[in-house]
Order: sequence, then C-alpha cells, then structure tokens
Amino acid sequence: MITEIIDKNKQTDLTPEAVLNDLMEGNKRFTENKMHQRNYASQIEKTSGGQWPQAVVLGCIDSRVPVETVFDQGVGDIFTARVAGNFENTDILGSMEYSCKVAGSKLVMVLGHEACGAVKAACDHVELGNITYLLSNIQPAVETTKTDGERSSKNDSFVAGVVENNVKLTMERIRGKSPILKEMEDKGEIKIVGGVYSISTGKVTLL
Repeated sequence: MITEIIDKNKQTDLTPEAVLNDLMEGNKRFTENKMHQRNYASQIEKTSGGQWPQAVVLGCIDSRVPVETVFDQGVGDIFTARVAGNFENTDILGSMEYSCKVAGSKLVMVLGHEACGAVKAACDHVELGNITYLLSNIQPAVETTKTDGERSSKNDSFVAGVVENNVKLTMERIRGKSPILKEMEDKGEIKIVGGVYSISTGKVTLL
C-alpha cells in the first residue's frame, strides 16, 4: 500500500482523536514490521509547495527513537521537536504554537522513552558543562517521583517513574506556559497527550 500525503483539505477534516488513532495505528504497524510502502521522491515533490502536518511530537534526541519511523509517518505528515529529555522550553513552545495555530496540526504529543539517558543523568545529578542546565529541566520529575528503593539510575523502576512523570509534567507546563495551546485544547481544536516508547519492543504506551 502506498500512502497519500496530507493536503490542506484532509488536514482541515481531521479531528484530534483521528490523528491520535492514526499515530497509534502507525506504531502498531511499526511493531509488527508491516509499515506502509512510500514513494518518498513523490512525497518530496508533492510537499515542495507547502505542508499540512497532522501533529507535532516532542521527543528525545535518542537515536533509538526515530519519531517518524516509530509512528510510520512520511514526508510532510508530522512536525517533530527533539531535545534530550523531551522537555519544553520557549523555543519549543513557539514551535508547537506555530504547528497548531498557524500550520493547522491537531495533536501535540510528548513522547518519553524507556531507559532515557537524560533522565538517568538527572537522577544521578550529573553536572557537566551545558548538560547541567539541560538536566535542571528534568529535576522536577526526579523530585516528585516516589520510590522505596535507591533514588538513582541504578533503580530501574525509579527511572521508569521519572520518565513518566517527566512526560506528565511537560504536558502540564505546555498548558500552563502556552495560553494559545491551552485555549485550542479547551475548544477541542487540538489534543495534548503523552506517551512512553519502549526501546525493547518498539511500542508506544499512552499515559
């Protein structure tokens, strides 16, 4: 099957729920190794005059989590923003606002992943150059995650809890720091969701 690109009319007709369903179905195809066949040369040509992505995904820079591939998406299908630890900042918030308010995307997804190196470093309070400031964005998730065991990267369940809380807190901050996205979500124009990717199975689990 060769998929078609999203044009303006198709994007306008999409609902946030339909977009989320499309991404999750794409992830299912990915895990089953049944991904769509795509004519990338044709997609490049057809998107050269404009773009109408259906979603914006904030993910980690981890090389094992290639966002478009994980959701079986093609050229022009989704916006992606990536930073170690998948947290928001002013530039990413502005990019998300552009994606949704200007370019018409219907879904914002924050995608964390299993055994995240940035999260582990935050758990261990690593300090090194600019990494120190980067990890400070993840510290709220470290501080709010409860465990009966060791509060370090040696505790896999603690790391998993921090990964989930980091996604949830990022979603909360997106709503708190972006009145534009909050208003769009309240009106049902977009949906803001979070998920965690398993590096061992390839599956995305929604939170």
